[in-house]
Amino acid sequence: MSRSLAPQGRTGRPPLTSRAQILEAAHRLIDRDGWEKLTIRRLAAEIGVGATTLYHHIRNKEDLLILLLNDHVDRIERPPLPDDPRERVVVAATAMHDALAAWPWAAEILTVDGFVGLLDASALWMVEAVLAGAEGCGCTPDQAVHVFRSIWYYTVGEILVRAHSAHRRTADDRPVRREPSFAGLDATRVPHLAAIGDRWPALAARDTYGEGLRAFVDGLLGRRAARGDV
Repeated sequence: MSRSLAPQGRTGRPPLTSRAQILEAAHRLIDRDGWEKLTIRRLAAEIGVGATTLYHHIRNKEDLLILLLNDHVDRIERPPLPDDPRERVVVAATAMHDALAAWPWAAEILTVDGFVGLLDASALWMVEAVLAGAEGCGCTPDQAVHVFRSIWYYTVGEILVRAHSAHRRTADDRPVRREPSFAGLDATRVPHLAAIGDRWPALAARDTYGEGLRAFVDGLLGRRAARGDV
């Protein structure tokens, strides 16, 4: 950014001089209040400048969110991608999962139609790697997109369910039970749940994403091979 931002009518605060400072302040607001409450005016108040000043650098909230998402992906260390195409899909999907787990609000934004397509090409390397791996296993480009979207739904769903469970609160802001306990259920009606009983929360808390991902990838690619689609 060529222009520098300076506080308007305020003293005692350092001037805003870079995109990094804008994104850092936006990141703070999101972590504190959630992305839905992020506005240009609130961002301006957070960093001590006028909203008009920020509009010289950010067109609107959507533009700000795209900048934040691109910046978040750019900070992720890229793992080496295996030569084996199936393993490449697994490694890229795992990197995508870990990136979203570190900042779950990004998963919510990216579920909005069209947002993925607004990211910079450099931020789409995980998507590219999944598509390349699927095609390397014999998928057509159309089939590779289906493979990616299936993995995407599984990954985002896992992230959002865990994030929302962890932050759920009652009306007076007390944490609520993250997972139900099935102790005391009528075993004649739901015998399997009753047998699990109060072990459900501990079982549900296990991190099984990697295991599930491999089974999912094997199923998606194997099903096509069995049908002769690949």
